[in-house]
Amino acid sequence: MENWTNAKLCDVANLILGAFLLFSPLAFGFDAGMASQNAYISGIVIAVLAIAALAAFAVWEEWLNLVVGLWVLVSPWVLGFQGTTAMTIHAIVGAAVAILAAIELWMTSQHPPRLTTNR
Repeated sequence: MENWTNAKLCDVANLILGAFLLFSPLAFGFDAGMASQNAYISGIVIAVLAIAALAAFAVWEEWLNLVVGLWVLVSPWVLGFQGTTAMTIHAIVGAAVAILAAIELWMTSQHPPRLTTNR
């Protein structure tokens, strides 16, 4: 665990946010419609991308996380469930995931990962 970086902490936060979004329909009682389906699918995608980034970092994972986070942020208006608890949760989680992905992309551009190992 000595190799924990800020980028990995962002990935762990995204994993937690993905799990939160995945279980939010059950916890907050969303209607069994588009809001629930979007929360399940988006939560799984965010969590899988976070696990993949923790296992082996790749820049494309962060770009996908940014896109998924932005989708979760705007999905209440696109799918028509604005003005609900589901909208609030989607907006907060989507913004947080997108911001964390943008921070990771910025950190990567400032300090690119090494391609060689230290021996």
